[in-house]
Amino acid sequence: MTVYERLYSAYGPRNWWPADGPFEVIAGAILTQNTAWKNVQKALGNMQKADLWSFPALLQADRGSLAQVIRPSGYYNTKARKLQEFASVVVEEYDGSVEALLALDIPNLRRRLLEIWGIGEETADDIVLYAAGKPSFVIDTYTRRIVDRIGWKSGGAKYVDYQRLFADLLPADAALFNEYHALLDAHGSRTCKKTPHCHGCPLQDLCLTGHAIRPRTG
Repeated sequence: MTVYERLYSAYGPRNWWPADGPFEVIAGAILTQNTAWKNVQKALGNMQKADLWSFPALLQADRGSLAQVIRPSGYYNTKARKLQEFASVVVEEYDGSVEALLALDIPNLRRRLLEIWGIGEETADDIVLYAAGKPSFVIDTYTRRIVDRIGWKSGGAKYVDYQRLFADLLPADAALFNEYHALLDAHGSRTCKKTPHCHGCPLQDLCLTGHAIRPRTG
């Protein structure tokens, strides 16, 4: 919680995920894989203009045309399939009600999401946390980097090892997990980059990497 409080003081509330309803969260979670959020916003805007703003519409769309609509997000052919595979589950198994899917308890929801073609652990947890509003801590590249540099012992290098570190030490609170993940992303993109900017970092005194960086003198 000390890390959370430091990051919150440094970056303020992140108001994440920036979306209007579960459809946009889920589409964004799929499109944001391996690309910057600004590219996702362009692709989402294109989807709205093309009237591809529901799971039935996605399922009925020509895949090649859908791929061109989401082209700004990169890997657009693969992502078009991911969107349609997800839409197929919602339409065919849940009668078009994504709310019915999201109403599953966390273990069953997460399991079903991971069974969908192209949905990995990070994307599944994005959906559980931000679309369903349920506490499942999201682990991404920024989180792994920060944990490793601070020197926390995650017990292994797998996704679940990093996730368990947060789940075991924090109350299972969706709002806390939401804000914490967003703050870690802000820190990873602004300060704890591939080449870290340790001077002035709000976590420097808590961080093994930060301790190795000596302030300039003279």
